[in-house]
Amino acid sequence: MGIGTSVLLKMNAEKVLEALGVTAEVQAADISKAKREGHEADIILTTPELVYQLEGMPGKIVPIDHVFDLIEIREKLSAALS
Repeated sequence: MGIGTSVLLKMNAEKVLEALGVTAEVQAADISKAKREGHEADIILTTPELVYQLEGMPGKIVPIDHVFDLIEIREKLSAALS
């Protein structure tokens, strides 16, 4: 995703992780940086239209439809962490 959307998603993911009591390093990246540097990520959050560009990455790819929806992010992150 673009860096602006990525930063918004990062901030909301950090809020959700804190509420879940999970300590994690969360980084914002555009698609090219994610493809270059994301090979050590356990979980990759992205928008649905970019999932295909991240296929083959070793981490779990989690599409987020609404980057402002903390409930959606919580549900999908919780499932990915299980």
